[in-house]
Amino acid sequence: AYEVSLEFLAAVRAAAIRDAVLRDQAMRAAKSACLNIAEGAGRKSRADKARVFAIARGEACEAAAAIEIAAAAGDAGDEAARNAMRVAGRLVALLSGLAR
Repeated sequence: AYEVSLEFLAAVRAAAIRDAVLRDQAMRAAKSACLNIAEGAGRKSRADKARVFAIARGEACEAAAAIEIAAAAGDAGDEAARNAMRVAGRLVALLSGLAR
């Protein structure tokens, strides 16, 4: 999941969101997803891992929503936004399994 989160972070950056506030929000959420996945990998108890992976999933969903909103508002390139959404789907699916 960590590798996919880094791919997602790169895709969020490549989306080149023109709205500075939305771009900042998307990047912060994507970075937080990466960091929470790394934190979860270091946790020992299954419940603690699941909790942190669920937080990472929420952050990934937030970043994906920011990209979707930017694309809908004409503030991001369509192809880059579609790619970021594809990667987001993979990441959220992985995290959903890990958060169980």
